Amino acid sequence: MRIVIAEDDALLREGLALLLRAESLDVVATTATPIEFLAALDEHRPDVAIVDVRMPPTHTDEGIRAAVEARRRQPALAILVLSAYVEQTFATELLAGGAAGLGYLLKERVGRVEEFLDALRRVAAGGTALDPEAVSQLLVRSRPDKRLDRLTAREREVLALMAEGLGNLAVAERLVVSEGAVHKHIRNIFAKLDLAPSDRADRRVSAVLRYLDDEQRSSR
Repeated sequence: MRIVIAEDDALLREGLALLLRAESLDVVATTATPIEFLAALDEHRPDVAIVDVRMPPTHTDEGIRAAVEARRRQPALAILVLSAYVEQTFATELLAGGAAGLGYLLKERVGRVEEFLDALRRVAAGGTALDPEAVSQLLVRSRPDKRLDRLTAREREVLALMAEGLGNLAVAERLVVSEGAVHKHIRNIFAKLDLAPSDRADRRVSAVLRYLDDEQRSSR
């Protein structure tokens, strides 16, 4: 796995590089600005980019723009976005468009090394890694989604594990059931939430977002 890091905080940037290299991952470049990042992208053609949302010169949306441009240049590039706090515009766009090969984590998650590495590997494999805390802050709808009431207790349990970022096999292992049983539960979840295969958005992501929004409402 070839990785480029785009992070203007020198301590975090070098810390990430050391961590990843200690895991025998190939960090081909570390960059501090969007211009350096895009140049490294063109030069090294990495598999994964780790990108800070806010970068020089204004520390507003330069990292966001660089990440979008990186995907335009390399559509197959996996991107793991790091943010100190929730960025409403970019995160909503990221989650709504089918987020294969994309991740969004709050920086505090980096300190939980195993979680961070698991998210990185999941994104690199074409999956999705969404920080539950970030997502729960993003989607606050005016009315609750009553379709979640259609789910059985087991289906809600499966959906909760999906929200943790677990794939079908991992969910099966956690619940001590077959992978086929999990697949059936997920198919039922999609049907009960009216998520058709033709939907433009990633159905798994859409289901998780509805679940997290419901959980946030319940905890108020």
